[in-house]
Amino acid sequence: MRMRTRRSSGRSKAIASGLAAALGMAALAGCAGNSQSGPAKADKHITVWSQENLTPRVDATEKIIDRFEKKTGIKVDLVGVDEAQMPQLIMSAAASGKLPDVIGAAPMGQTWQMYSNGLLNTDIPRQIVKKLGRSTFNANALDLTSDGATRLGVPSDAWLQLLAYRKDQLEQADLPAPDTYKSLLKAAEDLTTKGRDGISAATDPSDVFTQQSFEGLALANDCQLVDDKRQVDLGSPQCATAFKTYATLADKYGPPGTQTVDSTRATYFAGKSSMVIWSSFLLDELAGLRKDALPSCAECRKDRKFLADNTGITTALGGPAGKKPAQFGEITSWVTTKTAESDASRQFIEYMMGAGYEDWFGMAPEGKIPVRGGTADDPGKYLDAWRSSDIGVDRREPMNEAFSDKLLDQLADGVSNMRRWGISQGEGALVGATNGELPVPKAIGSMTSGQSSPQEAAREARDEVAALQKSLR
Repeated sequence: MRMRTRRSSGRSKAIASGLAAALGMAALAGCAGNSQSGPAKADKHITVWSQENLTPRVDATEKIIDRFEKKTGIKVDLVGVDEAQMPQLIMSAAASGKLPDVIGAAPMGQTWQMYSNGLLNTDIPRQIVKKLGRSTFNANALDLTSDGATRLGVPSDAWLQLLAYRKDQLEQADLPAPDTYKSLLKAAEDLTTKGRDGISAATDPSDVFTQQSFEGLALANDCQLVDDKRQVDLGSPQCATAFKTYATLADKYGPPGTQTVDSTRATYFAGKSSMVIWSSFLLDELAGLRKDALPSCAECRKDRKFLADNTGITTALGGPAGKKPAQFGEITSWVTTKTAESDASRQFIEYMMGAGYEDWFGMAPEGKIPVRGGTADDPGKYLDAWRSSDIGVDRREPMNEAFSDKLLDQLADGVSNMRRWGISQGEGALVGATNGELPVPKAIGSMTSGQSSPQEAAREARDEVAALQKSLR
């Protein structure tokens, strides 16, 4: 694991392996013995952990912080942390009395885990949202990042799960857009030919990407992690249909062998599958703007934009038991810990959601859809800026030149339609735990490798999640 730290003097960077090692030595049970339980002494010096830890994103964040420090006189130490390591690190930091003040890009499950363990200051985000104006935020994003009236964090941006498909191939086969179970299965069947699979869907039992891919399909059929009484519900008829459908897509119409986050994308980019389930982070790569993940289909060699021009996108999918189409995605937030220096942390987050906001979501706009649309005086300010933000890594171009206004509308609207397992039922901590223990990906891996039937996989996932839920109580 790599952690990068930014010292408040200049722009120096270092590998913070010592911090990781120190935190790793702290016992989880020591959390209750943390001597520091209230806000830190007000010394205008805060530590910020960010899960935007890729080198270009750390560099972009540092530039925003430089401006914040010059404006406020508050010193900021920035530490980039791998998302997979965050739960262990935050609990170890609590045990050793070394919690950061602020955490950025915190996904919903992790935010709920920290909240359930009493590690968050929920008053600071409440103050920030009130000051910035609740009406300037997407209402669904606010709902998904709260526990009733308790504000867990300040929602910042979102990515969406997408079904990308070859619209040219569907048109040739006289097929409708795959936006329901029925049309998706029909397209996968008809577009499966010699040398080409109908769809690429993740089956890797060791990656949360598999759960994310399945959850989008499951929500479409109203398959829930828990019911309204917070009982694990993966054994429901709706879930049985979802597991069976996913098995059919992955086994019958997908490539053989275990499919990963990389192989699913590579297969679609090579023209060897007609559809792929992926996140909106796919878009800059789809447009040929990243050298290490370029589309490689035969037509792509002559036309860099061929695949982007011939790809359609389904955001919300409908299932036979679903009341309305469902959109899966993730909302990340700024959160403050129970030991945060209150005023400095509040000023920092307000800056990141105001003067620094466009640069924050502009570092990867295809996967950082702003959930604050604008200001009270200019309600569309940030969404308008997002549409024209440059995307790409090795090559950059405005997003509204790379993709149609229709697609950008779908992405922006998708935040309002987003649903998630367990969050609205108050089981966010369980969601975070499943992302770590991976009971659903393990069941899917067993099912798609022929070791279990869809019915058995559903029961296996249900039992494992129920045991995990029991361990949290």
